[in-house]
Amino acid sequence: MTSSAWQTGARMALFGMIVNSIFAIAKILGGFFGHAYVLIADGIESGLDVAGSFVIWSGLKVAARPPDASHPYGHGKAEPIAAMIVAVGVVAAAVGLAIQSVRDIFLPHHAPAPYTLVILVVVIMIKETLFRYVNRIGRDIDSTAVQTDAWHHRSDALTSAAAFIGISVALIGGRRWQSADDWAAIFACAVIATNGIRLLRPAFYEIMDTAPRKIVKSVCSVASSVPGVIDVENCRARKMGLDFYVDLHVGVDGNISVHEGHEIAHRVKAAIQQSNSRVADVLVHIEPAQP
Repeated sequence: MTSSAWQTGARMALFGMIVNSIFAIAKILGGFFGHAYVLIADGIESGLDVAGSFVIWSGLKVAARPPDASHPYGHGKAEPIAAMIVAVGVVAAAVGLAIQSVRDIFLPHHAPAPYTLVILVVVIMIKETLFRYVNRIGRDIDSTAVQTDAWHHRSDALTSAAAFIGISVALIGGRRWQSADDWAAIFACAVIATNGIRLLRPAFYEIMDTAPRKIVKSVCSVASSVPGVIDVENCRARKMGLDFYVDLHVGVDGNISVHEGHEIAHRVKAAIQQSNSRVADVLVHIEPAQP
């Protein structure tokens, strides 16, 4: 993948840091002065998103480094590692906020201020728009880290929606329902934790070099179509950052010369890389085909 893809991902993470910083300050101040505990919790979650976006940005910058003597396959694993760190942080934040919200239910409450609802409406609209935009870019460049960052925006939109409902109930219901914002905060924490666990899976699979089945199937099909190839077996691929590394065994006529077998291997490699620009390297092992 070209360096522009890495740069795009890094720009999205940096932009997310700026947006989350602004919202974190607005939510915490609005919640403090407006006596909306769920808004304070939501603001803390946005503050944690700033740290998460920074981790994503750092991971993408490291992953963009070219291969060197110590890392001949490049630094692409920094991307899923960053995604895992952020996902674990999201789950931890959800647990911590849920514990605090449960405690706040049994404490005396002030009625939340109505203007806190305006803050939440603005947050929901902007965050949902950001989610759709960043998630589309993450899918386009197939970046686990960028898609993780996108779901941060969706989580923020969902928690803000829960906060809106909780504050509305507290305002309409009066004194008997003044703890509604805390119950909304608990629901928001459940949503955050669920998204965090969901985001862990693709990052974990990538670190464990789980086989990308679609890529393997495509590679086998392309290699089989190269003239001189009789069969293809032991095809393996792994994702490294935004790129894929492939190795496979190609069966050829056992009576041809070493030079001819070498030429077939080159044609196989070229065909695979032409079919998918994200295949960074292909290792072809030539062997005589079974009669």
